[in-house]
Amino acid sequence: MSENAVVENVDIQQILELIPHRYPLLLVDRVIDIVPNESATGIKCVTMNEPQFQGHFPGRPIMPGVMIVEAMAQTAGVLVIKSLSAEGENKHVLFMSIDNAKFRSTVTPGDVMHIKVSKKQQRGPVWKFEGVVEVDGKKVAEAEFAAMITD
Repeated sequence: MSENAVVENVDIQQILELIPHRYPLLLVDRVIDIVPNESATGIKCVTMNEPQFQGHFPGRPIMPGVMIVEAMAQTAGVLVIKSLSAEGENKHVLFMSIDNAKFRSTVTPGDVMHIKVSKKQQRGPVWKFEGVVEVDGKKVAEAEFAAMITD
């Protein structure tokens, strides 16, 4: 973390203002410990009331890996928009690529995902990230991914 970095937190109301995702694909409830242009931690409280558990899997609900990666991307989207400040108004963060995704353990209803993303590099409108998701301090998923900032 930068010596003079300002740490910010974003609640659900602010998230709704920053990114366009809505139910049933809004996969981050809060973003904490934002260090602009560096890192952020998203929080997702997984509940049985979510629609994906009707079919994934009946009798054994497991959060789909693709949705865990999407939660990483949404957390990164909040980080990007907060980092751009006023310049980020009316911008969208579009997922471009996923690399080296690994799923180490299942995520089930009742779990609280801590979605840690950090910026690896930025070239113009393209940002690259590393993401790690933890539940109860245990790594359950990780990936590298990229996004592009658009109007």
